[in-house]
Amino acid sequence: MNKKKLVVIGGGAAGFFCAINAAAFNHDLEIIIIEKTTKLLSKVKVSGGGRCNVTHSCFSIAEMIKSYPRGEHFLKKAFHQFFTTDTINWFGKRGVQLKTEADGRMFPVTNSSQTIIDCLMKEVNKCGIQIFMSREVKKMSMVNCQWSIEFANDEIIDADFVCVASGGYSKSAQFTWLKNLGHSIEEPVPSLFTFNIPNNPIKNLMGISIEKAIVKIGGTKFSQQGPLLITHWGLSGPAVLKLSAFAARELHKTNYDFTIAVNWLPGYNEQTLREKFLQIRNDLAAKKIVNRNPFFLPQRLWEYLLQQSAINENVRWADLPAKQQNILIKILCMQEFHVKGKTTFKEEFVTSGGIKLNEIDTNTMQSKIVPNLFFAGEVMDVDGITGGFNFQHAWTSGWIAGKAIGEKEK
Repeated sequence: MNKKKLVVIGGGAAGFFCAINAAAFNHDLEIIIIEKTTKLLSKVKVSGGGRCNVTHSCFSIAEMIKSYPRGEHFLKKAFHQFFTTDTINWFGKRGVQLKTEADGRMFPVTNSSQTIIDCLMKEVNKCGIQIFMSREVKKMSMVNCQWSIEFANDEIIDADFVCVASGGYSKSAQFTWLKNLGHSIEEPVPSLFTFNIPNNPIKNLMGISIEKAIVKIGGTKFSQQGPLLITHWGLSGPAVLKLSAFAARELHKTNYDFTIAVNWLPGYNEQTLREKFLQIRNDLAAKKIVNRNPFFLPQRLWEYLLQQSAINENVRWADLPAKQQNILIKILCMQEFHVKGKTTFKEEFVTSGGIKLNEIDTNTMQSKIVPNLFFAGEVMDVDGITGGFNFQHAWTSGWIAGKAIGEKEK
């Protein structure tokens, strides 16, 4: 009897996980991983500053899906099959222990992404999975109930099953070979980026981080609270990155030209802060404003906010003019910035967009349009914020696709 053949397109986390788990569920499958570049598991290598942020320490599906701007309902079902605990156990059984950091991110205890790469490579070799490098898929077609996969170098291989785990594409044209199979695409736009704020003196404060701030996009409902980092081009940090992910499509429509409002004191609004100022002015009456920052903001940021409010640094709290006080209160609660442009966040480039989820069976990751075609990872219209969420989606979808393929021919 001829062995059935699975071809996995994409040598990243989702592709490897699909191949390894398909082999685990069916030892008789012949499996080939196709990678278009000369590097395998490249995102695994650079993730988390080279430590590999494997997953996030969240054990509630309802909570976990809140970290996916797109695909949360699709993942709600998928996570019932393979979730955070399963990821931890899977790697644990293969000798890779994970640790949890204060912000919930989980890394190998070795603090090295090479540990994850070595684990996945060991499993691939143990299962006898073949890897073909430098092969870019040009065309796929079904011929006599078999897949025919044509590469840019005119080489052709056949397969009984195909799992597309090619990662997220930044341009719509890169999906053409999948559109030709009858699938439709949610147009890709960037996600996870920082905000450029040209011509604003706040850039002189680069390197300062604020533990908690609220950033809101003007004229929209999009708002996020969290740590904020001032950079030499504008604003970054978890609050901005998360905001960019959830508002990715809307910001793309503005051509990244929009306004934001920053609340430097999330516990206050203008009214409650005005009441607080009465108390401060009484308690610190004789003190110079510049020397007594009652909100524990970084000193350089406090001085910048005073300058923006046209407050003389030598003025005492008791002598603060009402006009300047009102400006300072407004700036502390709602300082507006004009954002013009974005900067991609490190190497962890993420796109929103991909194969439309209503065309994929969440229980098997199989195409609803073409039989024996499966998907895993970012090629689907699913994306998460930073913190291990995109990798968890890769492990989950790869495992489900691998299991479904492995069990098909038992």
